[in-house]
Amino acid sequence: MSEAQPQRHIRSFVLRQGRFTPAQQRAFEQHWARFGLEPAATPPDYQQLFGRSAPLVLEIGFGNGEQLLHAGLHEPDKNFLGIEVHRPGVGRLMNTLAAHEVANVRLYNHDAVEILRNALAPESLAEARIYFPDPWPKKRQQKRRLIQPDFVDLLASRVARGGRLHLATDWADYAAHMLEVLDAAPEWRNVAGEGQSMPRPDWRIETHFEKRGLRLGHGVWDFIYERV
Repeated sequence: MSEAQPQRHIRSFVLRQGRFTPAQQRAFEQHWARFGLEPAATPPDYQQLFGRSAPLVLEIGFGNGEQLLHAGLHEPDKNFLGIEVHRPGVGRLMNTLAAHEVANVRLYNHDAVEILRNALAPESLAEARIYFPDPWPKKRQQKRRLIQPDFVDLLASRVARGGRLHLATDWADYAAHMLEVLDAAPEWRNVAGEGQSMPRPDWRIETHFEKRGLRLGHGVWDFIYERV
């Protein structure tokens, strides 16, 4: 009888890479050594990687990277890690980071759960940001949603006490799900009060995708939680 294999976690994404442009391919060839990080079995020395000591902020699922670029440019006192599984978005962001000479952003092109488990030490993050994750709207798909009790417990173990988790979604059902999961998590406190959302804070820009949704009449919900 073969040895039992470790159970794999349910992926919150499907790799639909889309068109990988020549410019995005060149980004990996020219800029990955500067901005990219390879998954590791143990946490790297981020202070050494960034060349300085600063609060470490993680954005999970940065898409095309416009928010992470804005953060790197407008929050220079912080070091930023971004995680995104889709290579075209990673390539696009690396090109814009290079064009703007951004020095305080590094990127993983990998699964967020594995990075949190293996490449981040306990209480090493000052903040985590998750903006507009895939809502997986169909009932049979909802087990794939990123915001689940096990995931927010793992995230809590990596965020320092007093640190922050900022979520945003434009899907009402997912907003309700986020509140249900996070308000029940003992390690997190809803800054706005149980069951409440916040106005969009200054550090989060309205993305192109978000503006399109607002024009279509979608709502947008921001939630900020403090690690207790």
